[in-house]
Amino acid sequence: MLHVKQLKIDTKEKNLVDINFTIKDSLALIGQSGSGKSLTLKALLGMLPRDMTMHLDVESPYTLLAGKTVGFVPQNPFTALSPLTKIKRQFFTSKERVKVLFDELGLDIAFLERFPPELSGGQLQRVVIAMALESQPKLLLLDEPTTALDPQTKEIIMELLARLQKKEGFEMLFVTHDIISAKEICKDVCVIYEGRIVEYGTMKQIFENPQEIYTKTLIEANFANRNFRE
Repeated sequence: MLHVKQLKIDTKEKNLVDINFTIKDSLALIGQSGSGKSLTLKALLGMLPRDMTMHLDVESPYTLLAGKTVGFVPQNPFTALSPLTKIKRQFFTSKERVKVLFDELGLDIAFLERFPPELSGGQLQRVVIAMALESQPKLLLLDEPTTALDPQTKEIIMELLARLQKKEGFEMLFVTHDIISAKEICKDVCVIYEGRIVEYGTMKQIFENPQEIYTKTLIEANFANRNFRE
């Protein structure tokens, strides 16, 4: 369990984020663009811009800001892979571990001999998930991992993540604006607005009985977008 007792992110001009939360199993951090959710993720990864300062106070059985205990799945898999390097050369673990992950993710082992541009977006996202899990991390951070995917592929990725979490035993922080997708894999949810947590509870509680107008708007907007696409 990761307990972030305080996370503050500031510039010289203003305070951007001031929050606390606990990841017991799987937590969704939900908010619109500019709400502070991506800054929170960057802070946990030690990737904040130089003009920002951070105060981070955590209780955790594992070490943050360390590659082997924290895995990261970015929004765009194309930015995480070198397009001119075969996929097999972008892993740093044993062939046996890669094969296990590829089997779990439904990836053809022959993909290791290909270059990233030869794979589809959904296939690449699964490769990136395998890379994030290659060192068997204790915490998996996900930054809008299904944004660029079609609804069917998105559903497949969500099911794979849920199954992998049960098997691998990692904790998960899922950063997204899509509360409908997060509902499929996260037990708890934080709703963030202008760098502050405005609603926090189990996914069931927040989804079925949101207290804040902002939360209700996010849920309604997600349903409207999904119905429109379908």
